[in-house]
Amino acid sequence: MKLLLCSDLHCDQAAAQSLVDRSKDADVLVCAGDLAVMRTGLQPVVDILAAAACPVVMVPGNGESDHELVAASAGWTDLHALHGSGCEIAGRPFWGVGAAVPVTPFGSWSFDLSEDEARTLLAGCPTDAVLVTHSPPFGHVDEPEAGVHLGSRAVLEVIEATSPALVVCGHIHASWERESLLGDTRIVNAGPRGVWVDV
Repeated sequence: MKLLLCSDLHCDQAAAQSLVDRSKDADVLVCAGDLAVMRTGLQPVVDILAAAACPVVMVPGNGESDHELVAASAGWTDLHALHGSGCEIAGRPFWGVGAAVPVTPFGSWSFDLSEDEARTLLAGCPTDAVLVTHSPPFGHVDEPEAGVHLGSRAVLEVIEATSPALVVCGHIHASWERESLLGDTRIVNAGPRGVWVDV
């Protein structure tokens, strides 16, 4: 299965259109959240991505909530908007949890979860899934600067427990397009330009 991965478009309509243009060569377009900026600008980006030529799996980032993402994408039949939920495409399970984990210092606009809230939403992740989270796992592609880790311990724990085939994340901009391994699990902080992965 050929996946086109992205995250953190942050209202960049040109980046969204570039992903749509390339989606004809993908089996699934996977977006790890943050289409909007501080809860604004979501709809135009969703409207562009809705023209993708393949199914789309998406989680909310901390720039938009799960409810806002669902409302903005109403009627988009090829979208699987996941948050504490999963789907299956061509026999491959996907599981998704959005939001920033742990809670950020950004204030009330940021869609955040505590580690315990994230653990509850991650609990249904099946073995060998493609796990899509906005926040990276702690210690992997989560450094805004050397030696500082802002990832989620709950995401790390579910990777250790279920060995996903792939983890797609974003959130930490300084780690865009970087990868890590945890056991046999490949972890990709996608970024807005798009990264190709085969699973």
